[in-house]
Amino acid sequence: MAVAETTIQDISKKTAVFRNILVAIDFSEASQRALSVALALSEARDAHLSVVHVVRSDWRYEMLESPPELDLERSDEQQRLNAFINELCPDKRIDATLIKSGHVAQALVSASSRSAADLLIIGTRGRGGLSKLALGSVAEELLRIAPCPVLTVGPEAKIAKARAGIHTILFATDFGIGSTKAVPLALALAKAEHAKLILLHMLAPIPAPSTSLSAYAPSTSAADEVQEWEQSSRRRGIRELKACLPADMALEQEPEYIVGTDFLPEGILMAGEKDNVDLIIMGANHTGSPRVAAHIPWTAVHEVVRQARCPVLTVAG
Repeated sequence: MAVAETTIQDISKKTAVFRNILVAIDFSEASQRALSVALALSEARDAHLSVVHVVRSDWRYEMLESPPELDLERSDEQQRLNAFINELCPDKRIDATLIKSGHVAQALVSASSRSAADLLIIGTRGRGGLSKLALGSVAEELLRIAPCPVLTVGPEAKIAKARAGIHTILFATDFGIGSTKAVPLALALAKAEHAKLILLHMLAPIPAPSTSLSAYAPSTSAADEVQEWEQSSRRRGIRELKACLPADMALEQEPEYIVGTDFLPEGILMAGEKDNVDLIIMGANHTGSPRVAAHIPWTAVHEVVRQARCPVLTVAG
């Protein structure tokens, strides 16, 4: 999965140092944490910071071209948003505040595109299923369709650590489309932050074809087969991880390549805690229907976001 050098250079210009950050606010504690991280990132990079709040459309107004009630609602929400910002960060610079209406994920996608955001930040409560995400049941949809990378600040993420900067990055890849698109971003961030980059690929603990390993063979034979499979799979995984990066990547620290045998997402979370990483980067691959995917429980991305001790950056496939 080698990535062309020109692609990495092009994306690095846009995302190595985020210049236009958009943070979504729904007035929850989770969005307070997201705003805190957004402020730290924008100050460190002297980036333009916008805050957006989405008002869910009332079906009674959808058939009307410009209902006055909607204007009043938007005005009330703008005042509420201003008060929210002034209470949390009166001395901090917010360059723009936006009020959007409609389906949350689609409204945030539109706001990201119109504002040319190169990073969207959201917060999540992360309790229970995907419907408990702070921005509503469409948050998983957002992770899969956003036009820019999405930084999710989960309930276990250490905010003080996030403010301190990015020193170690864990890039977890399944070699899918989302992961492929995330490679240049991981490399660009590692360069910009002078950070250590760890590339991780998880293998299933037991190979699917070997669920009935040597039914008529001695147990030692089956164990040898499993061991041989793990060793060959690890070697192949390391080769694929190394192929992700160009030979002249010019990182200050030599990347670390890890192939683990554990269940997702436990393996990613364990690796993140072991190396005390400051950021996890993952690809969010498309499924047949993003809205259907939003209601599938226990996806790897959701569980990593919910339990990670650091923010999680996802790139839609």
